[in-house]
Amino acid sequence: MNTTSADLIVIGGGIAGLVTANRAAQLGLKATVLEQGSAEKYLCNTRYTGGTFHLCLREITLDPELLHKLILETTDGFVKDDLARLMAHGGAKLIQWLQGEGIKFMRASASEYHKWVLAPPGRSRPGLDWEGRGGDVLLRTLESQLVKRGGTLVRGAKAQSLVSENGKCVGVVAHHDGAAREWRARAVVVADGGFQCNPEMMEKYVSKQPSRMKQRNGGTAFGDGMRMAQTLGAAIAGIDRFYGHVLSRDALTNDMLWPYPYLDSLVTAGIVVDQDGKRYTDEGRGGVSVANAVAGLDDPLSSTCVFDQTIWEGPGRNGLIAANPHLLKEKATLYEASDLDTLATQAGLNAANLKSTIATYNAALSANAGTTTVTPADGIPRLSKKYKAMPIVKAPYYAVPMVSGITYTMGGIVINTHAQALRKDGSVIEGLYAAGAATGGLEGGPQIGYVGGLAKSGITGLAAAEHIAQRV
Repeated sequence: MNTTSADLIVIGGGIAGLVTANRAAQLGLKATVLEQGSAEKYLCNTRYTGGTFHLCLREITLDPELLHKLILETTDGFVKDDLARLMAHGGAKLIQWLQGEGIKFMRASASEYHKWVLAPPGRSRPGLDWEGRGGDVLLRTLESQLVKRGGTLVRGAKAQSLVSENGKCVGVVAHHDGAAREWRARAVVVADGGFQCNPEMMEKYVSKQPSRMKQRNGGTAFGDGMRMAQTLGAAIAGIDRFYGHVLSRDALTNDMLWPYPYLDSLVTAGIVVDQDGKRYTDEGRGGVSVANAVAGLDDPLSSTCVFDQTIWEGPGRNGLIAANPHLLKEKATLYEASDLDTLATQAGLNAANLKSTIATYNAALSANAGTTTVTPADGIPRLSKKYKAMPIVKAPYYAVPMVSGITYTMGGIVINTHAQALRKDGSVIEGLYAAGAATGGLEGGPQIGYVGGLAKSGITGLAAAEHIAQRV
């Protein structure tokens, strides 16, 4: 077997991998990135990204103490205190470092959340639009920087296994140019993303029917790094949660309906019902939470979002690529009726149940105006702290069949603040690190707290590289 040596081997050429490799090379290490894609512009989630750097949907360079508290609150304490501090204190550092690499940012809207968005931005239109845009430019820029520093990005190299000696990870075996090849190194960083494209793992951890979800991603993350790390005893955490959005069900067959527009603004203002016309989840927890709830149903294609004219013309127009009017422009299924009986018939819902659901929902909102949590007679709470619950009273009424769109899985390899992989007993697996969506314990948890994929990838990548440079 051919063997090649380097100071550092990184598995995966997305933002996590290229940030890690560049920072390590910047600190004097010889870094090699193994990327399974063989194309010049190999596909991955970073290539498709909308490019917003944030922490818990807040500006990433805010006061670290504020961000630290926010991360703990958003994940209901699922993220450990030291990791929350790593993220909170790493945001401003990451932005500054990326700028030093030649990455450009812009403000995409007046929202605080959109202060740091990769430039040039994607066009404000539905469907995929990535070539020459922020994520594509970021990857090409970071690859160029790596080459200038003497590093290497090897395309078409699919990692197969980790090499371990005396309990320490010392390399990777990958399939490349038709044969197995070994890369030896002082450290290995797993940065190949989540496992959202692995049907077996998805069925085991996330959804009973993953085929009835929409892959809202680059289609290249199969959980190989997590699997390999587990063979060396790595612990995993939070693997039953994912980041994604609810989409029109037609996104399964119409590529102009993913990754945008998504339905979050309609879902968080209106209600989500099953085929019996009954609510089953708290819409006020946000679109990511609802996407997880939809995926967890026996049939992930059995959900419908129901709302009225006020919601359609109000929250429905929120966002850079809003549901209204883009659902109509792209010919998504949108039922409209002057009464709820007709709407239920069109959408295939139980009319009596739907009317009862809406009546009790409206009554609860009216009786508890101004409170942060309402519990209608159906027993399903509705938070209004972040997203205002709106009654469904003004005709015409609308219904959109939904599908859960998955972008990346939130869980993975448990790490410490140096991004070192840990065993179940908390001990360090020497020589093995993880960064980005391959990690677990940085977001998710029981409340499905979304912290931020790009931020997580960059911050853990810098942490891994700097610790490896200190050790090597």
